[in-house]
Amino acid sequence: MRGIYAGLCLYLFLAALNILGSGLGTFGGESDFLERLFAYGQNPFIALMAGVFVTMIVQSSSFTSALIVTLVATGEMTLGTAVFAIMGANIGTAVTGVIVALANIRIKRNFRRSFTAALLHDLFNILTVFVVFPIELITGALHESGRGIFSQLAASLANVIGLEEVARPDSPIRVITRPLVYGFDNLGAWLMPTTAAAGLLVAGLGLLLMFISLVMMVKNLRGALLRHMDGLFRTYFFKTDLRSYVIGVVSTVLVQSSTITSSLMVPLAGAGIVRIRRVLPFMMGANLGTTVTSILAATANPIAAAMTVALFHVIFNLTGTAIWWPLRKLPMRIATWYGKLAARKAVYAFGFLLGVFVVIPLLGITITEMLIRL
Repeated sequence: MRGIYAGLCLYLFLAALNILGSGLGTFGGESDFLERLFAYGQNPFIALMAGVFVTMIVQSSSFTSALIVTLVATGEMTLGTAVFAIMGANIGTAVTGVIVALANIRIKRNFRRSFTAALLHDLFNILTVFVVFPIELITGALHESGRGIFSQLAASLANVIGLEEVARPDSPIRVITRPLVYGFDNLGAWLMPTTAAAGLLVAGLGLLLMFISLVMMVKNLRGALLRHMDGLFRTYFFKTDLRSYVIGVVSTVLVQSSTITSSLMVPLAGAGIVRIRRVLPFMMGANLGTTVTSILAATANPIAAAMTVALFHVIFNLTGTAIWWPLRKLPMRIATWYGKLAARKAVYAFGFLLGVFVVIPLLGITITEMLIRL
């Protein structure tokens, strides 16, 4: 019965993520807000911050990547600048894990582990951006094309690789949750007078459903299911860092969403099923796994920029793994330290969420725009 209950909680959680994304996507598409936010993306700093903010809104780096490719194809954003927006999308997609961790805020021990696991995903992307961004910016300024070393490598690989066009794969998670998503979309359209308002309502209902399903899931994990599955997870699935990394890649390829796999890892770590030391390799693998879907989707698009952006995404995550795998103790120490602070005072958790994903991106866009006008 606990297994059936866990399956129901998992289904509601996955459906809630897609309902949230559907509602926010509807609002963004109707209000034209996302396209206008990227309209100033010719500046690398604004592109980075916009990538963070847009992905935080739509809860999907895949959506942001597709939007960036469209802007590149229509000439509204250069390929050299688009790669900076992709970096921002990597940071923005980690916001879901932080939100998921907040569901455990009433239980300090579980919340500390959950928030630390979410921070590891954030720190991997943030620290990688700190390394890749200046290198790409400086090498781009020195090159006649304006493209940095990483985007040049991605463009070269896109020209060399010859892949036949394939249809964009339909995520199995989207297929099984589609009836519930359609139901919420229809409910929003019936209750609200405008499409934009309906999108916001659906997003709010999706967020509420996500918290409810997470609370139910965590309670179940702390019961008999935890005692039966604990040994299997510790001794097999997440026994070593390398195995955790492979599980992250494979699971993300199967569900075609790093948001889902990384968000599922947060309550597992919070319940003590997965050790914190195995979370970072899993998150690295999940980041790489999500790029496979982007490559498959890009091969269905005849625009060369689509493959270049997708390959840059791969290079970005491989570079981050190459840097932080041997140095993984550094992000783990930072995440553990801040996770303890957040467990003692919840204001640190909300401060990180609002600061990294809302205040800093909006402030960065504003300040950069003011400097440009001066």
